[in-house]
Amino acid sequence: MALLRPTTSLDGYAGLTAYAGDLHNHCGISYGHGTIEDAYRNAQLQLDFATVTGHANWHDMPEDPAHVADYHRQGFTRLRDGWEHVQDVTEAAHEDGRFVSFLSFEWHSMTYGDHCVYYRAGRGPLEPASSGSLEELRQSLRNLGGQGLPGMMLPHHIGYLKGFRGINWATYTEELSPVIELVSMHGNGEDDHAPRQYLHTMGPRDVGSMAYAGLTAGHRFGFIGSTDHHSAHPGSYGYGRAMVWAEELTREGIWSAIRERRTYCVTGDRIMLAVSLDGAPMGSDVVADGVRRFDIAVRGGSSIDYVELVRNGQVVARTRPAPGAETTGGFHGVVSLGFGWGEVGVDTAWDVEIEVDGGRIDAVEPRLHGYDVVAPSAAEPEHYAFSSWEQLDERRVTLNTRTNGNPNVMTDATQRIALHLTGDDRTTVRARINGREVVHTVGELLAGPRVGFLGGFISGGYVFERAEPSSALDLEWSVEDEGTDAAEDWYYVRVRQHNEQYAWSSPIWARRGEAR
Repeated sequence: MALLRPTTSLDGYAGLTAYAGDLHNHCGISYGHGTIEDAYRNAQLQLDFATVTGHANWHDMPEDPAHVADYHRQGFTRLRDGWEHVQDVTEAAHEDGRFVSFLSFEWHSMTYGDHCVYYRAGRGPLEPASSGSLEELRQSLRNLGGQGLPGMMLPHHIGYLKGFRGINWATYTEELSPVIELVSMHGNGEDDHAPRQYLHTMGPRDVGSMAYAGLTAGHRFGFIGSTDHHSAHPGSYGYGRAMVWAEELTREGIWSAIRERRTYCVTGDRIMLAVSLDGAPMGSDVVADGVRRFDIAVRGGSSIDYVELVRNGQVVARTRPAPGAETTGGFHGVVSLGFGWGEVGVDTAWDVEIEVDGGRIDAVEPRLHGYDVVAPSAAEPEHYAFSSWEQLDERRVTLNTRTNGNPNVMTDATQRIALHLTGDDRTTVRARINGREVVHTVGELLAGPRVGFLGGFISGGYVFERAEPSSALDLEWSVEDEGTDAAEDWYYVRVRQHNEQYAWSSPIWARRGEAR
């Protein structure tokens, strides 16, 4: 498999590769759906690293509603009973250079906000989950670190009201929490103007809990995304992923990148985003007394709508690719295909082979969804791993998957695969879809998407998306900013694509005067 793993020549990123992962998702090991084996099988389809998280404890859980409390306790017991098996599968999934796994569990708290706890290993104790306070949990991890088992505890769905499982910035420290989960299925915790509202039963976003509030209070943390998916599908497309700039695809490599805040958050596409301030990468703390020069490199998974530089929560510069500035010498870009639609509840199996004539496939980017089930369900499917793909050679890719209709007009449950291609206008993309052959040239697809159906009205549909050339995907941008009169400013970069997928870099802190 030739998964997309971008690099950049930007200062501060020499020797680094952007890897994609999901550090917070669930399955039936606690409460959720599907086996941990299915979960890791799904993770390895489209991610470089992952952990499958078990719900472990809720020290200050309300007793009302009673059925919610009972549901959680049953899940906690299930995780304790199966902890050895969870460790065995996590360890077996790991292979340096191919796929990295970590052991984790989730610790709920009304008082402090929820945290996911990670070990830099596939094995570790569950006992720290019984901690009755955030400091007790920290001390447990400090003790384990002193014994050679490093740990981290990362806040998630931060934007809920403090005291209602949102983050409590007064108790946050960066010691064991170098990054926070900005985006997940819950929504976006950036600020109240950010896309993707909180729509879960737990409530809306509160001004005192979001990332803007924590950064304004002087805290230092990077950004990641996670899915918080509950149906054995780490990386389920569109809900959030963690991107890291790491030296190598190993546990130590990924862990070090997170500790050093060389991370960024994406919603779905493997957007390549690199930001440097005077040569220092994202997550850095920089002394910058004069004019500050930011160099920014973006490679989109689809056409870029805009790129913004944010200083202290305010947009200070914005740009976008120049319209019509097509590259010469052929096509270098992305062609993606999507499958699904049709009647809700009607299961459709997709058997697809894609062949490129007159060009080559440089990398493949699967954009696959899992079943979006969170609450208990009366009927469970036999398996939650139902997709597979394979790159046969530089011209051919196969995909087998299933769809069941979009559950509503606001939720995308389609399956997609993006091909990063080199060719020209005459390059053809030939797809054999459930026995029928469909052919379009890159030139035709540059004009817009081409749609077909498996049968009649509201049958399963498929789409060859608009071909996106490198001129619409690639952006290199330098910005100079004098900063404010404050002793310190913080900056990050936000990317929006036309397909409504986003990326947020971890902040860079620019200080005046002596080093911190």
